[in-house]
Amino acid sequence: MKVANSLKTLKKRDRNCRVIRRRGRVYVINKTNKRFKARQG
Repeated sequence: MKVANSLKTLKKRDRNCRVIRRRGRVYVINKTNKRFKARQG
């Protein structure tokens, strides 16, 4: 899991990446390719 200031570039890494808010944090997750994960801040 990468921790980044901005998730805009991390969202573009793969076609199936989705931006999701959980518990006040913003995450990028990918169901098909599990290695594309990121968290903001």
